[in-house]
Amino acid sequence: MQIKLNGETKEIADGATLQALIDQLALAPERLAVEHNFAVIRRADWPGVKLNEGDRVEIVHFVGGG
Repeated sequence: MQIKLNGETKEIADGATLQALIDQLALAPERLAVEHNFAVIRRADWPGVKLNEGDRVEIVHFVGGG
C-alpha cells in the first residue's frame, strides 16, 4: 500500500503500524516527533497506530548542538 511520508509517496506493507515504519526506516525513536494524518502521536502509541492506504505521515528528527 502507499502512504505519503514527509510529502513523498512510499510503498509499505499492508497492515503496517507507525512502529513498524520507524523500525523499517532504522530511525532512533528517542529523537523523533511523528504526525499521522495531522495529529501528533506519542511514542508509546506508535505500535497501536495502523497505517492505511493514503495516510499522511510526517517524521521530524530532533538535532542537538550549540
